Amino acid sequence: MPIMEALNEFKRNRLVPFDVPGHKRGKGNPELTEFLGERCMTLDVNSMKPLDNLCHPVSVIKEAEELAADAFGAKQAFFMVNGTTSAVQTMVLSACKKGEKIILPRNVHRSVINAMILGGAIPVYVNPETNHEIGISLGMTLSAVAKAIRENPDAKAILVNNPTYYGVCSNLKAITDLAHASGMLVLADEAHGTHFYFGENMPISGMAAGADMASVSMHKSGGSLTQSSFLLVGAGMNPGYVRQIINLTQTTSGSYLLLSSLDISRKNLAVNGKEIFAKVTAMAQYARDEINQIGDYYAYSKELINGDTIYDFDATKLSINTLNVGLAGIEVYNILRDEYDIQVEFGDVGNILAYISVGDSQRNLERLVSALAEIRRIYKKDKAGMLQYEYINPAVAVAPQEAFYADKEALPLEKSGGRICGEFVMCYPPGIPILAPGEMITAEILDSIEYVKDKGCFLTGPEDMEIEYLNVLKED
Repeated sequence: MPIMEALNEFKRNRLVPFDVPGHKRGKGNPELTEFLGERCMTLDVNSMKPLDNLCHPVSVIKEAEELAADAFGAKQAFFMVNGTTSAVQTMVLSACKKGEKIILPRNVHRSVINAMILGGAIPVYVNPETNHEIGISLGMTLSAVAKAIRENPDAKAILVNNPTYYGVCSNLKAITDLAHASGMLVLADEAHGTHFYFGENMPISGMAAGADMASVSMHKSGGSLTQSSFLLVGAGMNPGYVRQIINLTQTTSGSYLLLSSLDISRKNLAVNGKEIFAKVTAMAQYARDEINQIGDYYAYSKELINGDTIYDFDATKLSINTLNVGLAGIEVYNILRDEYDIQVEFGDVGNILAYISVGDSQRNLERLVSALAEIRRIYKKDKAGMLQYEYINPAVAVAPQEAFYADKEALPLEKSGGRICGEFVMCYPPGIPILAPGEMITAEILDSIEYVKDKGCFLTGPEDMEIEYLNVLKED
């Protein structure tokens, strides 16, 4: 763990600090030091000779990158301290220049569309099919990807979610082979797939499938600190160019707390990953079995696999459909949080996701199962009128970058139908836009926004924080 070892050596040297940060190892901010702890504050340091430099690593960070690349089976690994958002944006900006096309599913994280706003890439959406029974969008079909490639032979890259937030995997290996045969790069958004690299009997990872780049949220299932991630690069990419793209947006003051957490967590997974994720998978399966015995809830898993839109499924994901209880996922989410002191990852129109990791215990899972059983007993109602799903195929009228920077006017939500949206509207988490810049606002979309507002989803994106108005493109 070269970064951790360098920090320990740095502490032993008792260096006199005449550099930033200004709290000077915590001495200048006693309240913060008391809150976070002296050990934490003494490690919140700046780049210097013995600790290397994140923007241009030549020693300990370089060595840590090499160890990470080896652990993940990549040509190069980059330490990312601006979150997986910056890793995703780097992938898109590295693969596509202004005006170039990228093929992707529409149920992507907002960071992907943000990258198109920044760089000017043009989206070619492959609309994922929807499972109407449980109300989730699925993976891309191989035939739909092949059709998009035939119709857009000039596209530069294909982006694949591996997996989706719910655990659904597309046929990444076959998509990668198709893309490479057509001279296109493959970008894998693996924000929720860190464990694919270390666990046994997992869906295939991006690097194993031959993807050119993959963004990996170590802070989710990998155990590192929030905001820390890896960007992995395969043999077909120029890592020097990728680092230049990273340095366009990533901070020049990389946090050594985040960097060391990546270094330590990488070692933990490399050494103990098989055992860790075997335990996580077993816990998730135990919880699924117990929840499915309650009645009305449906905790789904590999039984959904159909070889196409659900090519594989991540069995560590505890995704639970709530519609037959007569409650939207967000309603169950709120009851769990407000009345049972249980915080699940997110709730949407029809599902909740309870994120299971090595830090969980059997006892806490039993508490979740008991709470869900009691919620069903107390709150169950008729499901009539429940919205079945929230993904709506978009009509892209204007490129995201053009729409985002265009002249706009604010209209009341109910009067915005038929206009072109100039901003995002999304539930967060999971951060998949209901509307993105450049898309037509339809009656169906407006109904969906009003429904999720009424159910209490946390909507973000618009300039108007109350989501009463939308910015739309001015008409000539």
